[in-house]
Amino acid sequence: MNIVIIGNGIAGITAARHIRKQSDTARITVISKETDHFFSRTALMYVYMGHLKYEHTKPYEDFFWAKNRIELIRGTVETIDYSTQTLKLSQDSRAIENRKDNAAVSQISYDSLILAVGSTYRKIPNLSPTLKGVQGLYSYQDLQALEENTKNIKNAVIVGGGLIGVELAEMLHSRQIGVTMLVREKSYWDAVLPKEESELVTRHLKANHIDVRTNTELEKVEADADNQVKNIVTKKGETIDCQLLGVTIGVEANIAFLKTENSPLETNRGILVNEFLQTNLANVYAIGDCVEHRKAPFGRRAIEQIWYTGRIMGETVARSICGQLTAYQPGVFFNSAKFFDLEYQTYGDVPAQLPDGINTFYWEHPNGQIGLRINHQADNQAVTGINVIGIRLRHGVCEGWINQKCSLQHVIKHLEEANFDPEFFRRYERDIVAHYNANAPVSAQITIARKKNFLQRVLAGR
Repeated sequence: MNIVIIGNGIAGITAARHIRKQSDTARITVISKETDHFFSRTALMYVYMGHLKYEHTKPYEDFFWAKNRIELIRGTVETIDYSTQTLKLSQDSRAIENRKDNAAVSQISYDSLILAVGSTYRKIPNLSPTLKGVQGLYSYQDLQALEENTKNIKNAVIVGGGLIGVELAEMLHSRQIGVTMLVREKSYWDAVLPKEESELVTRHLKANHIDVRTNTELEKVEADADNQVKNIVTKKGETIDCQLLGVTIGVEANIAFLKTENSPLETNRGILVNEFLQTNLANVYAIGDCVEHRKAPFGRRAIEQIWYTGRIMGETVARSICGQLTAYQPGVFFNSAKFFDLEYQTYGDVPAQLPDGINTFYWEHPNGQIGLRINHQADNQAVTGINVIGIRLRHGVCEGWINQKCSLQHVIKHLEEANFDPEFFRRYERDIVAHYNANAPVSAQITIARKKNFLQRVLAGR
């Protein structure tokens, strides 16, 4: 069995690893045009900030691939012939592992093909591609470009918010580069975050010296005689000095090279797949950021470009290819991020606008930097989603509360069980319970269910 994987991100590499775990005979080939070896994409920002070196972002030693008989090819797939099950590669494509003398590779055949081609940042329409100092942040090449584009600059403008926008702002700020963020909404990321959380994060960004311009959009970019960005003009007529324009208006599936005129592969915004991550073509699967589900799993979106969903897809497709047809089951929605010093987690369904039939409980610390939201059904108080900023909660506990349809009262009463903050961190359960009781009838008042200490667990046989 000859398995070819295009893409060496978390989805593709997880698939390769798990296929090898289940099959000692399969021939596994991974093709990537980005890097020789798999690296942690989420760690790129820390390379720029000086906390890590690039080699520290590689989860596996370089000898891992030969040891596990996973062939690596560095190169570009030019065309795919699905009828003959062959791929044509660019002339400069070369083998990295398990081929003699790093030989050039021009064509490769497959029995099963896994498309794990990831995503790419959205470009600003009608902006000249030759304009210097304009870039997004997704790939290793983007990181290299950022190193070049930020040499000796003083100011940068970031268009768009989202998690990548905040990462880029923190990276630039770490090098004392002045950062202005243009956010077209009333406050940061308010299309995703409820009002209170959006305003909380906006305050935190400003406190960290990021000039957040809300209700502001880009009108045009002006360049100097060398075609280098020198400033931007907003739709309000403001001119902002900058030598770098960071584009963080979202990402999209990296499938342009697959959408040829006569391609039989069915695509929309992403590569269309069924519940088993199968495309419309025999022996062709798609996983990771490039996927669009024909029918989204319950409680999930058709397109979810999240690190851990790529990992789950890789594990799932490996089982199917190795003979155990398995449906993709991502479970309760989860995501996490950092906004400079603020840690953020979300579980389940916490949309920006409260749906009909759903009530919400929200507590915020007087310092304006810590918050907890719990959405619950209006009729039976079953918890449907949790947002938390500034407090770490245990993933398994929160997921269990939602799966078991625990009530709001139960969750607040047992908050200590979920707390995952380090020792000696201040705890806020008493404040949260007091806030709940202040707005609840006497019959619904609750007290904290104290977490058992080590001796109590031993005596209880746990």
